[in-house]
Amino acid sequence: MELGTWVFSLVLIFSLLRQFSESVAESSSTPPAPVCSEEDRASLLSFKASISQDTSQTLSTWTGRDCCDGGWEGVQCNPSTGRVNMLQIQRPERDDETYMKGTLSPSLGNLHFLEVMIISGMKHITGAIPDSFSNLTHLTQLILDDNSIGGCIPPSLGRLSLLQSLSLAGNHLKGQIPPTLGGLRNLVQLNLARNSLTGPIPLTLKTVINLQYLDLSYNLLSAPIPEFVGEFKNLTFIDLSSNLLTGKIPVSLFGLVNLLDLSLSNNKLTGNIPDQVGNMKSLTSLQVSANLLTGHIPLSISRLQNLWYLNVSRNCLSDPLPAIPTKGIPALLSIDLSYNNLSLGSVPDWIRSKQLKDVHLAGCKLKGDLPQFTRPDSLSSIDLSDNYLVDGISNFFTNMSSLQKVKLSNNQLRFDISAIELPTELSSMDLHANLLVGSLSTIVNNRTSSSLEVIDVSNNFISGHIPGFVEGSSLKVLNVGSNNITGPIPVSISNLMYLERLDISRNHVLGTIPSGIGQLLKLQWLDVSINGLTGQIPSSLSQLTGLKHANFRANRLCGEIPQTRPFNIFRPVAYAHNLCLCGKPLQPCKKHGSMGQ
Repeated sequence: MELGTWVFSLVLIFSLLRQFSESVAESSSTPPAPVCSEEDRASLLSFKASISQDTSQTLSTWTGRDCCDGGWEGVQCNPSTGRVNMLQIQRPERDDETYMKGTLSPSLGNLHFLEVMIISGMKHITGAIPDSFSNLTHLTQLILDDNSIGGCIPPSLGRLSLLQSLSLAGNHLKGQIPPTLGGLRNLVQLNLARNSLTGPIPLTLKTVINLQYLDLSYNLLSAPIPEFVGEFKNLTFIDLSSNLLTGKIPVSLFGLVNLLDLSLSNNKLTGNIPDQVGNMKSLTSLQVSANLLTGHIPLSISRLQNLWYLNVSRNCLSDPLPAIPTKGIPALLSIDLSYNNLSLGSVPDWIRSKQLKDVHLAGCKLKGDLPQFTRPDSLSSIDLSDNYLVDGISNFFTNMSSLQKVKLSNNQLRFDISAIELPTELSSMDLHANLLVGSLSTIVNNRTSSSLEVIDVSNNFISGHIPGFVEGSSLKVLNVGSNNITGPIPVSISNLMYLERLDISRNHVLGTIPSGIGQLLKLQWLDVSINGLTGQIPSSLSQLTGLKHANFRANRLCGEIPQTRPFNIFRPVAYAHNLCLCGKPLQPCKKHGSMGQ
């Protein structure tokens, strides 16, 4: 009996000990989150000290001892070590008021456990990328987009072997792309766009075989596109546009079956578009505009089942256009063949019959009547300018319910503009340099004022008065120059609060310049030259501080030119051939008696 009691007591003791040890283990497995490393805190505060202005108010939250408590905006830590592993400072999209002024402190290179550094869109961060960033050996993302960083890309960044995303776009970087970036074997995204980088694309980049996204656009890169780019089998996006690249388009590029987007526009590329383009089964966008390409557009593009955007404009491509089958390029929404050596005569049936959004065929030697599209309701943008079109306007806009932009300039279209009915969604209309007659009453009225932003009907034979403008107008550009317009400038022009460009030159406009033009604070271009305007240049125009061009030449204006910038620094020719204008930049006004030139 005593033995049984002893055994029972022993079992009970062991049981209690086990429960105690388990509870101790349990409590020790969930320790309180450690306070951030003093070294990391000091590095962050050093960066804060290098920023003299921060409208984002991000850095104002960097107070207190613990940078890992969630209170330091943009800072994240590893919860088990207390070391900073993410620094993320980004401007919100479409927010132009947020920026930082200052530099990137080299102390950021002491955040040894940092995995992600994003300092993006701060606009006014200047100086160079510190060499010390090469110490961040755990870094997988380095994103320094849209600042004002200068100098060269540090070659030492090639040591960041774990880096997957490197984006330095939208800065002021110069010099060559460092060959050492070829050491970034894990790189998936490389974006160096919108800088001033020079020289060739380095051959050492051929080792970055996992690359999926490559954007080197808007730089000054030269030499041919390397053949090895076609070996990056995982690439889905290539943008090398707006550089100085030469030579032929490498055939190897057209073996990239996963590529979705290829943009090589605005370079100096020669040769033709290879037939192998038809092999790019995933391609959705092909842009090779503004090069020196010759030959024909290959029929093989009809095999591109996913292509929705095709832009081959501004090259030297020649006839004939490929006879695309009815079911060819089934996804096509936007096509631009403008300004090549094409003599189309008429819009090809395969273009007219597709449900397209954008049709741009400027300078393609189109003749006769304007085309009739099978699916006009889908069209958003049409450019048929610089052709030989003469008629067909009466029902051209019928059922174009989605049309926003139309450009029919530099043709021989002859019609009464006051009889035209515009689509309700139209925002931009360019009909300059045709044979238009009639008045502006149909174009400028209550119905169109809320949607139309651009009206250019210059160089025609339009007559009548300039109509009144209602409040709420969206107009940004009004160009009615070189017509036969008479009467005054309406006082209601002051309602065009968004107007940036006003040109009524070379007409027969009379009366005075309305003082209300001084309320158009967004105005950058003002041309009222070669009319019959009288009176003074209103002093209220001195409020137009953003004006970049003004021309008052050849009127009957008199009196003192507003003696504020920019009016007193425009060239004298802007005021020549008037009745008696005076003051800078002309001769001083006479204090007594009459004023003369």
